[in-house]
Amino acid sequence: MKKTLLLFFLLFVVVHAGAQTTNIKKAQTNFDKAQNYLKQDNYDLAVSALLETVKEDPSFQFAFIQLGDINRRTKNFDAAKTAYLSALNLGADKADPRLYYGLAESELNTGDYSNALKHIELFIKNYKGNDKDFINKANKYLKDCEFAVLAIKFPQQYEPVNLGKEINSSYRDYFPSVTADGEKLIFSRNINGNEDFFISAKVNKEWTTPTPLSDKINTSKFNEGAQSISPDGLYLFFTGCNRPDGLGRCDIYVSHKEGNNWGEPFNLGAPLNSPFWDSQPAISPDGTTLFFVSNRPGGLGGYDIWKSTLKSDGYWGVPQNLGPEINTPYDEHTPFIHPDGKTLYFSSDGWPGLGNKDVFLSRLDDSGHWGKPENLGYPINTFNEETGLIVTPDGTEGLFSSNLKGGFGDMDIYRFKMPENKKPLPITYVKGIVKDKKTGVFVEAKVQVVDLKNGKTEYNDYTSKETGDFLAVMPIGGNYAFNASSDGYLFYSENYELNSSYSNKPFLLEILLEKLKVGTNVILKNIFFNTNQHSLLPASVTELTTLVDLLNNNANISIEIQGHTDNVGNVKDNEKLSMQRAKAVYDYLLEHKIAAERLTYKGYGESNPITSNNTEENRKLNRRTSFVISKL
Repeated sequence: MKKTLLLFFLLFVVVHAGAQTTNIKKAQTNFDKAQNYLKQDNYDLAVSALLETVKEDPSFQFAFIQLGDINRRTKNFDAAKTAYLSALNLGADKADPRLYYGLAESELNTGDYSNALKHIELFIKNYKGNDKDFINKANKYLKDCEFAVLAIKFPQQYEPVNLGKEINSSYRDYFPSVTADGEKLIFSRNINGNEDFFISAKVNKEWTTPTPLSDKINTSKFNEGAQSISPDGLYLFFTGCNRPDGLGRCDIYVSHKEGNNWGEPFNLGAPLNSPFWDSQPAISPDGTTLFFVSNRPGGLGGYDIWKSTLKSDGYWGVPQNLGPEINTPYDEHTPFIHPDGKTLYFSSDGWPGLGNKDVFLSRLDDSGHWGKPENLGYPINTFNEETGLIVTPDGTEGLFSSNLKGGFGDMDIYRFKMPENKKPLPITYVKGIVKDKKTGVFVEAKVQVVDLKNGKTEYNDYTSKETGDFLAVMPIGGNYAFNASSDGYLFYSENYELNSSYSNKPFLLEILLEKLKVGTNVILKNIFFNTNQHSLLPASVTELTTLVDLLNNNANISIEIQGHTDNVGNVKDNEKLSMQRAKAVYDYLLEHKIAAERLTYKGYGESNPITSNNTEENRKLNRRTSFVISKL
């Protein structure tokens, strides 16, 4: 197929042999000029010649059809619509039915949905050809029109607000991302053709002036774009194109924040990257799944959303296509997985929408399947292209880039209130710093958050020795074991059982780790038993594993395991129960190769409360398992 044969390329044919000629000499001369310009791919001059043609002969139907074709080819849809309507007014009976297709496509791309629906139905009714791709696209347009006609009758509340001159510039500002605490904003800025990352911090609820992210990441030779920041702000995944270490045209890279500075980025390598186009990464909140866009073989359309899972050896696994639950025979772009870990926002021109690309959401169910994508509705989506949406951690606002009227540059970053039914699931987070209790010096500590309901690790990383800080996301509805540990220190234990009242209410901690010394006591807040029972529940394994690691890493310590109860019931019964529970932990440690001579256990019953027993909440605190270092 030759590109210059525009009519064939756009699926239009001439029905009547005489349709390409006119009896008016000047009109024919201009029409012939237009054909020569088309052979040279000079569409602007071809349009000018055709306008002169129809000026000389307003009854030249085929010239109007060509005007419509060229303008549609160059995405000048308003002019295409005008030309097609002029052709139809000269006699629909003389025109190929595919004229209705061109007109409907032009109307769909200008938001004229009712007329687009009418004309695509006429095309489907009258077209007698057997081109399956053509028919499939027409049926797709039919679904778009039907959806759009209904969507505009029930508009979403939508008032985009420019982030202002504090963030936006006279340049192109786009692809925003934010950390889980909402206090760091990273975005791309294109200055004279060079894409770099900029960062802004929120101070007193106002964004500071953006500064270049890092000269280790930003380059003058290559473009950096389409990035995803991990919720804790420590890992930046981004797209780098045409780099010497690239496997394809565009690859995905990562940089780790080391204290206050960013480390040298590195290519994630095969099999995640490929000789094809791999871009637009989106990292899951637990850091173990990377979503991205690729046109590699094995997909359902031109560009699909794929995912790769981090393996135990630290390498990324073979990517998997998200399949027909998300991808279509058309294109999907700009995935964003919310910190809730279950709500995926992405753009697509394959699912029914309002034209071009729309933004959709899909939710991951408990069985690991994605729900049917939901269009975010009108006027969030329009006949224009909508891509690159992210949603703030608290789920209240969407952030996107556009060149709306009144902006500061050719593209600015905007925010809008998310419709209630399009919000992600609620989350909260625990944020803090880890220090040495005695010296106040920052400690490099392992921080782990595990959902005890399903055993899933939501966070597992080390704090920086320069800053000691961490941030771990916790979706509402989970029961979380939280541990912070470091060599030479006793570990810190906490439990968070989160119901809806904790939504967007972060836990801010200063964790003071104690050096190992005789007499130091640690409450094990994630050891669980049924009421009046002494068999360890499965949810206790996470905490017990941490205790085993402590004993294995510090072979010179011995401990006494202690059981405690509240004051409800018989004193002797409480003492017996507490002893049995302490022995259950003792037995677990023996089973995991901890030497018996390093362990003792004792039940204290109700004799050593840490608070009064006057409320159920206090009694719950007194019902505990702990250990004390007995020998060092």
